[in-house]
Amino acid sequence: MPLTRISMLKGRHTDTREQLKSVIADVIVDKLNVPANDRFILLDEYDADQFHYDPTCLDIERTDDLLIIQITLVVGRPTEVKKQFYEALAEQLHQQLQLRKEDIFVNLIEVTRDNWSYGNGIAQFAL
Repeated sequence: MPLTRISMLKGRHTDTREQLKSVIADVIVDKLNVPANDRFILLDEYDADQFHYDPTCLDIERTDDLLIIQITLVVGRPTEVKKQFYEALAEQLHQQLQLRKEDIFVNLIEVTRDNWSYGNGIAQFAL
């Protein structure tokens, strides 16, 4: 039950944006064991004056092609699974969209099941 937010500078072609959403969703399903129909993705595009990043933090050379991918999901996946996810996501975005791995910034936010309502004012997954 992830909620994925992709943030980037304006200017990418519509086909590229659609492919980004598809690749990211596919890797989430494959590596984080999420149902295939559980796709809630927000794509945010920013003007240059609204999108600030450090181009060399942690000695990683970033460009204006930077993607910031933030995924909110249920707590509980082991660190090794997360590492495999980061690696697979960077690799697939590199292979399928020719993005530099240095330009893929990922942040996972883990929450408990009672923090979700998929609609109707009901906490569908609260135990």
